Amino acid sequence: MQTILTVDDSRTMRDMLRMALAEAGFNVLQAVDGVDGLDVLQRSSPDVIVTDINMPKMDGFGLIEAVRKDNRYRKVPILVLTTESDAAKKQRAKEAGATGWIVKPFEPTKLVAAIRRVAA
Repeated sequence: MQTILTVDDSRTMRDMLRMALAEAGFNVLQAVDGVDGLDVLQRSSPDVIVTDINMPKMDGFGLIEAVRKDNRYRKVPILVLTTESDAAKKQRAKEAGATGWIVKPFEPTKLVAAIRRVAA
């Protein structure tokens, strides 16, 4: 069973992600911001990370950069799931090491398809 780490400061969004991903057969780990995400990452080895951009303590850009600096997680795909659709932010995420970008609100089937694509 593949493990997905979701990082989002919204409890509602974390609940929606957990439901959609668990129904699709994934094991789901959750974190409330980038700092918490890095903490969860130290105790697990997810197959894919799904992160929001706008979060307190450490935003998604900081999380992506920190994950990419750690050789153990350099190859883990990172999908950005955010309300942002700004091209400059997409470019910044890509430069930081993001694998893909999905705009909220998400369609569960499209999200699951994107995760399966990058985790293959």
